[in-house]
Amino acid sequence: MRGIVFTGTEIVCTDALTVRDPEPDEVLVRIEAAGVCASDLAVTNGKIAGLMLTPFVMGHEGAGVVEAVGAQVTTVAEGDHVVLSTIDNCGRCAVCAAGRPTLCTNSRLGRAMARRALAGEAPGPSDFPQPFRLHGEPVTAFANTGVFSERVVVRESQAIRIDPSVPFTSACLIGCGVVTGTGAVFNRARVYRGDTVAVVGIGGVGLNVIQAARIAGATRIVAVDTNPAKEAFARRFGATDFVDASAHDAPGVVDAVHRIVPGGVNFAFECVGAEATMQSALDMTGPGGSVVILGVAGLDATLTISPFKLYQDKAIMGCRYGSSRVADDIPRLVDLYLKGDLLLDELVSHQYPLEGLHDAFADLTAGLLARGVLVP
Repeated sequence: MRGIVFTGTEIVCTDALTVRDPEPDEVLVRIEAAGVCASDLAVTNGKIAGLMLTPFVMGHEGAGVVEAVGAQVTTVAEGDHVVLSTIDNCGRCAVCAAGRPTLCTNSRLGRAMARRALAGEAPGPSDFPQPFRLHGEPVTAFANTGVFSERVVVRESQAIRIDPSVPFTSACLIGCGVVTGTGAVFNRARVYRGDTVAVVGIGGVGLNVIQAARIAGATRIVAVDTNPAKEAFARRFGATDFVDASAHDAPGVVDAVHRIVPGGVNFAFECVGAEATMQSALDMTGPGGSVVILGVAGLDATLTISPFKLYQDKAIMGCRYGSSRVADDIPRLVDLYLKGDLLLDELVSHQYPLEGLHDAFADLTAGLLARGVLVP
């Protein structure tokens, strides 16, 4: 079986992978398309090194066809089209019962993140699924999925059945970029009609924040990016205004946003993962405004905030995976797509074969893509 493995020092496209049969609560999925996300790059270039054990099969944004199910599986069947989620929540703990499965620490990835974020410990082998073998040796699946491969084994709760009319190349993007960006608007910030929004960083996640804000009824949606070529993407998805951050210093970017929305926006979404842009996002908000941080910062990054900046009831919110309830949210996003409200096909800038991942990363880094998609 073909797939892409990160060894810890290099990215290797190999045909020496195998994947085991599903356990009773698992599903075997043939991958038809996989999105290339900035997180896939960040986990290999050192930005968030240490979050995963190497070697691992790369990729976490996938869609495909169910080929086999375990004996206890009831929600999907062989032949179903599915979007894969990275969240393998237990469904039984207090946060799962409260409808917040992204916070589950009983899940494998949840345990690993808790070790790193709360205890400062490196995650261990028991924190990650190892459904793959490379030359007979166990290999971890990145973000519980490992979709840069021809087949994967995931928990039943990770495979969400979708309408088969949705193209796989569009459907795969729901599994991360779309659910993260839209969920930040619908679930975490709960943007309401008439609100004003700034979006800092117009990549795949930022574009989905923009279109979710449009669907929610925001009246001004200000896109901010250092690449002026992103303006066309931003306006296509619903931005009313664009600020070219390359033409200003940080205070100048904030001033530009305040000229568009006097007094500041209700919500600023940071989709870059840099301390400087997080600071600027806070300054873009007006009294009672909130910053939602979506960008993946380095594990050692820090943020220094003057408490006085929060004095006017401002808030800073983290947001993992769009604070989503994927079993409900993914079918609803598909419905929005089928109605024509949610743009998915337009997100796909280019398709690549598995061996074209390096080209996809180069195009991503150059700002040429809304989203690149690998087709195994």
